[in-house]
Amino acid sequence: MKTGVLLIQLGTPDSPSTRDVRTYLTEFLNDSRVIDIPWLARKILVNGIIVPFRAPKSAKIYKELWEHGEGNSPLLMHTELVQKLLQDRFDSSDVTIELAMRYKNPSMDSVLERMRKANYDRIIILPLFPQYASASSGSAIAKAMSIISHWWVIPEVKIVNQFWQSEGYIDSIVDRANAFDWKEYDHVLFSYHGLPERQVDKVYDGSDLCSDQPCESEMNEANKFCYKATSFATTRLIAEKMNLPEESYTVCFQSRLDKKWLTPFSDKVVEEWGKKGAKKLLVFSPAFVADCLETIVEIGGEYQEIFEKNGGEKVQLVPSSNDHPRFIDCLVSLIQERL
Repeated sequence: MKTGVLLIQLGTPDSPSTRDVRTYLTEFLNDSRVIDIPWLARKILVNGIIVPFRAPKSAKIYKELWEHGEGNSPLLMHTELVQKLLQDRFDSSDVTIELAMRYKNPSMDSVLERMRKANYDRIIILPLFPQYASASSGSAIAKAMSIISHWWVIPEVKIVNQFWQSEGYIDSIVDRANAFDWKEYDHVLFSYHGLPERQVDKVYDGSDLCSDQPCESEMNEANKFCYKATSFATTRLIAEKMNLPEESYTVCFQSRLDKKWLTPFSDKVVEEWGKKGAKKLLVFSPAFVADCLETIVEIGGEYQEIFEKNGGEKVQLVPSSNDHPRFIDCLVSLIQERL
């Protein structure tokens, strides 16, 4: 069967200019799965307050990020390389690897239109988010299915909604960490992108909430799609392979917008360890398979400043999976399982 695989990443501005950053933020933050409040309130908040004030500041940050990518978006560069390496692995088969961004370019509309014209027997939708969250994986899948639903001919469609437990993904992170000796650091942080508490609560039916589940220590039938639970479970798998004892690390959440997001907050944990007298921190960010603004600038830059301000010396970022061979193995396996 002729198969098209759609890799989906979050997205990136076309350039670090204020205009392009404004366009990107407008599309991103108006997504009802990202800011899940009533339509009118979201429009007023995003278009009237957040984007006008945030775009110029964010543009400066993106300019800094582009310098790390030698004038390009690191997220796009890493993901394009993953697409190429993955296509090389399927070179002799009837499998075509496509790449789209949930927000901006290459757009899902244009890429899926090309896939429609290719007349595939089967399409595999593979969002590059290891842990399921409605604001990332859910939004990407919903957008793809919305576009496909308007096709006159709909092929067989298969979806990968999370892959945090994939051995290749875990191995790629552990191997990246092998460049550093965790025993030389005062503490290890596993920093995941934050979410509003209400979004993880929506995973549970009835009156149950995330706080009613043992998400910090156990996976079960109820919490298997809870972002908090899978973040802690991912950490346990990595720590086990690294022989990292539980008392040596902390799971935390970054990029919060208010106090009602998942805790503990990564920046506060960094601050606290600085005040405790720690000099070196090793930081993972397993929710990101490609280095981007949240890893390079937020962890590598902003957290370094926070740590130094509170007496620390070095925040060492463990690079993301990026183009690691074991991560490519992971993606190959996910696709082959659905062929």
